[in-house]
Amino acid sequence: MLLTTGLPAMTDLSALQHHLTQPGLAPVESWNPPFCGDIPLHIDAQGQWFYQQSLIQRPALVKLFASVLICQHGEHFLQTPVEKVRISVADAPFLITDWQWTDTATGPALLLTTNLEHQLLLSAEYPMMVRPDPQQQLLPYIQLWRGLQAKLSRNVYYQLSSHAWPVYCNGQQHFQLKSAGYPYTFAIV
Repeated sequence: MLLTTGLPAMTDLSALQHHLTQPGLAPVESWNPPFCGDIPLHIDAQGQWFYQQSLIQRPALVKLFASVLICQHGEHFLQTPVEKVRISVADAPFLITDWQWTDTATGPALLLTTNLEHQLLLSAEYPMMVRPDPQQQLLPYIQLWRGLQAKLSRNVYYQLSSHAWPVYCNGQQHFQLKSAGYPYTFAIV
């Protein structure tokens, strides 16, 4: 057992880490391991990872765990080739911490960076949606791979708000951003 038996054997962790650092995402969807229960791993609303209520200080370890993170039916799991364990997530497991405009074939696009240094274009592949956060405030989230989501950090939210324009839809004022040729609702007033 890699994740549920405390600290994994260094050879197992090293082999998994080597496998997961190959280009592209790990083929988590092709793995069908047995469910092995819950572990005391928690991601808070700021995207910080905790094990048994202690902050995980090693970024490489957080990135390793994040590389096998999936969301199914609103629950979050770490899934390896040999086991699947449930973890708790307060909100979205990732936080958008930086952004910049970049040119694409379909027009200017927002290049977003997560707290774990993933970069993605706000586009049809990674769209923005507005949904309630745990406090029931309507906030923008980015739909990611494997059912995962990223929430905009407060700084990024306020910075991008100056780029949004108002439109009316069904009697409500929406603020939209356009990225890679697609308009996305950023806020609803």
